[in-house]
Amino acid sequence: MSALRVTAALSAALLMGCLLEGCASGPKTVKAASLKPDKDRHVAPDFALKDADGRTVHLAEYKGKVVLLDFWATWCGPCVAMLPQMAKIYQEGKDKGLVLLGVDQDEDAATAASFLAKKGYAWANFHDGDGEIEKLMGPAPLPRVVLVDAQGQIVYDGMGMNEKQLRTQLARLGPEFAEMAPKPEPAPCPAAK
Repeated sequence: MSALRVTAALSAALLMGCLLEGCASGPKTVKAASLKPDKDRHVAPDFALKDADGRTVHLAEYKGKVVLLDFWATWCGPCVAMLPQMAKIYQEGKDKGLVLLGVDQDEDAATAASFLAKKGYAWANFHDGDGEIEKLMGPAPLPRVVLVDAQGQIVYDGMGMNEKQLRTQLARLGPEFAEMAPKPEPAPCPAAK
């Protein structure tokens, strides 16, 4: 086998590993996306968010708003692949009160900020270079999406992007989000059988 074929095979295996397992640099507990029943919801921890310019805000400052947290990194292929879906959801929800906050785990805070700017993504991004936010939220592989309701309760927490589940939960957060519900899938054509 040629060196090019070996390299291609190894690259494909690495890509599939990231797609199937998520991107993580350490031990992880994989958990599927979950819609949290009322009895299982808990308040999101009030962590400090620091942007590439060094400005710090606290998650609690967003209480009263629906917050979508996207934990990601530029080196994580699945994270980058789901950014267009995040952008679409944000575009649909921002005028309804949805806040999208990116939380990157790149080594340098400027890397993610520059990447988002080059791609034209216009939501706030914060840096978790020391892993403190991940410690407070609990370990999970990237990408991770967390939805926090206006009362500060985590109502959705999952690895990767399950757009249907995320939209279902968003639609439950108030009439202003109802039109963000997933569209019904068309029934299969009986003639196709």
